[in-house]
Amino acid sequence: MAGGGVIAPPPGGKGYPGELTKKVLVTCIVAAMGGLIFGYDIGISGGVTSMSPFLKKFFPKVYKKQEDVVGSSDSYCKFNSPILTMFTSSLYLAALVASFLASTVTRKFGRRISMLAGGLLFCAGAIVNASAKNVFMLILGRIFLGVGIGFANQSVPLYLSEMAPYKYRGALNIVFQLSITIGILAANLLNYFFAQIKGGWGWRLSLGGAVVPALIFIIGSLSLPDTPNSLIERGEREEARERLQSIRGNVNVDEEFNDLVKASEQSTAIKHPWINLLERKHRPQLTFAICIPFFQQLTGMNVIMFYAPVLFKTIGFGSNASLMSAVITGLVNCLSTLVSIATVDKYGRRNLFLSGGLQMLFCQVPLQNLQLFKNSVL
Repeated sequence: MAGGGVIAPPPGGKGYPGELTKKVLVTCIVAAMGGLIFGYDIGISGGVTSMSPFLKKFFPKVYKKQEDVVGSSDSYCKFNSPILTMFTSSLYLAALVASFLASTVTRKFGRRISMLAGGLLFCAGAIVNASAKNVFMLILGRIFLGVGIGFANQSVPLYLSEMAPYKYRGALNIVFQLSITIGILAANLLNYFFAQIKGGWGWRLSLGGAVVPALIFIIGSLSLPDTPNSLIERGEREEARERLQSIRGNVNVDEEFNDLVKASEQSTAIKHPWINLLERKHRPQLTFAICIPFFQQLTGMNVIMFYAPVLFKTIGFGSNASLMSAVITGLVNCLSTLVSIATVDKYGRRNLFLSGGLQMLFCQVPLQNLQLFKNSVL
């Protein structure tokens, strides 16, 4: 909860003066690279846990269960293992806890520091995982990865919102989502090729490959400027005005600057922000802020992207076929995000919500009917 993050446009709906300058575009693209680390881990984990050499080394019971159910109709539970679940879920638990700390760091020390911390922690986690000798090292590496993701996911969208001109804010924020989908696609491709390496050590390259997006994010964080909002929050108002003039390509930024200062002052004046969220006047915003991501998660899309190779393998696909199917899924996801970037500011967020929900609904109906038909036949 960093104060003064996103501010409303002035009355009339025209937005503040300012164009999408080359400097802002490049800055936002570099910042959005933080999505690569999240996307890469989403794509890499499911592929690695479907590789037999990885399971044989760290989860021999799961590997043996796989061998025992070859040819059996009950293939779903062959991945049922509390330790394997701990390996996959530890990242998200760590990211959840880290996001609370990250909000304080982002507010007090700036968005760049939070992004840099996220990149460094993610890089450390990738190194630990790639050199893992036992399950403890795997889980420790996952925790580092999770903390890094928690910092990046908290600070990058905020940074993009504060840097982007009002009328391009939607598209530039979705660039973060685009980098996530690119990370997923890249991870799926690497999993497919690394799985072909003889000797069964390709999983180390898959896990260690996370160092590459981490380094991109670290270098980008070091080169990025602070946002005007962050400078205002730290009392550097003159520098904030100059920064705002620079990124907007316009010297006439008084209206937006004054609104930023006012928003920061109002945010600072709030002594108990979490308690204030429960006030009656904030309930509509609080409801939407909770329900939208909650129901988005309930659609199961993140589960599909995370466990795609495992899911394909449990329904009968071979190892290579399941990894290639995950590549195809990641490619469709990436292309769909490009469509969203091109249409979000023209048609609005609500229309994207509706169209996305309808597409998932229409795709789920034939899938469920197919499953019912399969069960009736068997």
